[in-house]
Amino acid sequence: MTNKLAVFDFDSTLMDGETLEFFARELGIEEKVKAITDRAMRGETGFFESLTGRVALLKGLPLAKVDEICHNLPLMNGAEEVIKGLKAKGYKVVCFSGGFRNATKFFAEKLGLDCEFANILHSKDGFLTGEVGGEMMFNDSKGQMLLRLQKLLGVNKDNTIAVGDGANDLSMFKYAGIRIAFCAKPIVKENADIIIEEKDLSQILDYID
Repeated sequence: MTNKLAVFDFDSTLMDGETLEFFARELGIEEKVKAITDRAMRGETGFFESLTGRVALLKGLPLAKVDEICHNLPLMNGAEEVIKGLKAKGYKVVCFSGGFRNATKFFAEKLGLDCEFANILHSKDGFLTGEVGGEMMFNDSKGQMLLRLQKLLGVNKDNTIAVGDGANDLSMFKYAGIRIAFCAKPIVKENADIIIEEKDLSQILDYID
């Protein structure tokens, strides 16, 4: 049997919204954070600078509040259906997120994902320090992780699907045979094989054998 792999972005793909903006709303700095997010997703600034800049603004947010927000994020319409459908077709389904494990670990279990890779918010004495580290910090992190997973699982490019919406998803498009832009920024659509404009992930199943 051929090994097959499907990789999804988390924020604004599997989840309807941006985790950092939900945090920012709690602190009353949503517009400030959103402006930085938008520049990064359009590819106007580097992902590392964007991520560390936004997380720095969250210093002092209680960790308990972070987890509460992360466990109540709104799933994208069709998220459960597309994961179930792809797994039924023999795909391993994984999430790569420039966001945070507080959310991806919880939703990986809820959705039945095979694995998730994300960043970690640093905290001390129950509050965020404004620092972040992890597996998805840079523009090319998703692509590099995809290459490693393909090697580990014995999956080739032709049997790899990548789904994303922002500029930091382009690095994984490079190594995927099927590249899906989901409600995506123009720079992502330009590099995609399939473009889905409606907020319904189950539409992906119409394109996959």
